[in-house]
Amino acid sequence: MTRPPTSRLETFGRFLLRGLRIGASTVSVVELLRNHWTGGISAGLAWLVFLLVERRLPPVPADAED
Repeated sequence: MTRPPTSRLETFGRFLLRGLRIGASTVSVVELLRNHWTGGISAGLAWLVFLLVERRLPPVPADAED
């Protein structure tokens, strides 16, 4: 069974999700280093949610990675 090719919107959404995940982890580390616990923990939870969402997405077909 073949899957339809990945749309541009889906590719762009995955790119944005990865950017949000990287941004949330960076903000979390910076806030925790500045001893701003509430902001650091909140950003860490946001990172965890983005990570879980990204893992639940169906895998990208092998031919779309080229």
